[in-house]
Amino acid sequence: MRRAMSTLIYARRERLHPGLLDQMVSGGAEAIEIFAARGHFNYTDRQHIRQIANWFRSTGVTFHSMHSPMHPDEDWGRAGATHINIASVEKLQRVAATDEIKRAIEVAEQAPFQFLVQHVGIGHEEADQHKLDAAMSSLEHLHAFAKPLGVQLLVENITNELSTPEKLTELLHAGRFDDIGVCFDVGHAHIMSSVPQAFEVLKDRIRSTHIHDNNKDHDSHLWPGAGTIDWKEAMELLRTAPHVPPVLLEIEGVEGENVSHKMATAFVKLDLRTE
Repeated sequence: MRRAMSTLIYARRERLHPGLLDQMVSGGAEAIEIFAARGHFNYTDRQHIRQIANWFRSTGVTFHSMHSPMHPDEDWGRAGATHINIASVEKLQRVAATDEIKRAIEVAEQAPFQFLVQHVGIGHEEADQHKLDAAMSSLEHLHAFAKPLGVQLLVENITNELSTPEKLTELLHAGRFDDIGVCFDVGHAHIMSSVPQAFEVLKDRIRSTHIHDNNKDHDSHLWPGAGTIDWKEAMELLRTAPHVPPVLLEIEGVEGENVSHKMATAFVKLDLRTE
């Protein structure tokens, strides 16, 4: 299975630059997911995009995916900016959300990537039919925009009622989204039900993963082994997915830690040893 890493580990404190990407490669990453937060990776800044695109071209490392933006500002909504929510029942908010996501998708014109990982709703949001209809409408627009750019949408199981494995399956079936896949978040599955239960429902749609640990009480994005997930079981399951996905670490970074060393250790624990 391909080893991959999300830039989330730097996203809350550092602007993305080639040196950070080099550290991920040193840790064993063969593919990268970029977290689209304006203060980290400014997907509206053509010069910044060009810098990152040149790194991918020069190294041959795969630009696997981009995590869709969650806030439209540079400080993660701390100043009061509204969450980007494709399931909002308020049309103006929903249109603003899809417009912002389209700006991130447009990065593919300069720096081609395969997948956009998209949340349906926000954390701990309750489900109702109006929100599901709103999400379906948003996905239709985003799908139509992304496809000509070679980008495939992936919805993610997150910690809300709109994004349970069953609700995501229902949404994709109702919208006849045959070519929208799933980013299987192991940590979220552990919190919401169990990794085997969620995997069984979603396995045919899984195209990518988010790998992080927790103690089943908080979405803490820990390194594998720092929580209570059974990683032997989880890896055995992922290897049976019809479309074998990459193992993509999505970790909340801590100031001063040796990211390359922690990555290499994690890949060994997951039985994905670097050469």
